[in-house]
Amino acid sequence: MLNPIWLKTFATVAACHSFTEAGRQLGLTQSSVSEHIRRLEDSVGRRLFVRDTHSIAMTPDGEAMLAHASVILQAMARAESQFRGPRLKGRVRLGSSDDVALGPLPAVLAAFRNAHPDVELEITIAMTGKLYELLDAGSIDLMVGKRRMGGRRGVPLFTSRLDWLAKAGTLVDLTQPLPLILVAEPSVTRSVVLDALAEKGVRWQVVCTSSSYAGCVAAARGGLGVTVRSQYLAARGLTPPVNIASLPSLPDVEFICLAAKRLSRPAGTLLQLLQESDLRGDWVGE
Repeated sequence: MLNPIWLKTFATVAACHSFTEAGRQLGLTQSSVSEHIRRLEDSVGRRLFVRDTHSIAMTPDGEAMLAHASVILQAMARAESQFRGPRLKGRVRLGSSDDVALGPLPAVLAAFRNAHPDVELEITIAMTGKLYELLDAGSIDLMVGKRRMGGRRGVPLFTSRLDWLAKAGTLVDLTQPLPLILVAEPSVTRSVVLDALAEKGVRWQVVCTSSSYAGCVAAARGGLGVTVRSQYLAARGLTPPVNIASLPSLPDVEFICLAAKRLSRPAGTLLQLLQESDLRGDWVGE
């Protein structure tokens, strides 16, 4: 078994290349340092150092052990830091766009809840434009949503392409205005789509507006027209139109998180988790 005390002593010796200096830094006698190293070597059955009266050097096994020791000691430090402090309590008011809530957000919320069970989460689902308004008004503490590429508000989390989707087998009649199913204003997706169509000179008609992406998907499944979803979010029952190549390509959007100027400790902790989490992946939304 790898005793963490032995690993700490081993890592310190490796860093300062001296048993004597390692003992000084750790508050141990040189004989204690030597004993820790001996017991670690006995535990793994390998020589970790080659040493004589004048020098000390790691063996190849010692170099391999150092890589493992660093990971183990860092993990222990993070665990000790979390449980050494008082348990987080309070409330976090989180705003999320519909598509993020249908995709990667649940995994982040589960991780936060498991680590901080005493914190109450209050979640508001809205279009990104509305979330900006709520944050500026002080109604939420932090938000996750999206922005146009090159936007300045928020910290980028990941980038996603926007895709055209419609009922399976749909062939768009390009001689007629493009029948659009879009989320209501204020919406980053809506404005990006309409700007892209205008730039290409494509005629369109908004045939259905919904307050949520779920409503857009339902209308598209019913064959009312074409809608747009982020690339990473699939929608069962919908596929790209048969003549997708004839439709203008849509630009990427950035998914971001943004926080109020002053955050409570629980809100700051959730913000850090969002920024450190890899929110990209394969999620299948309804």
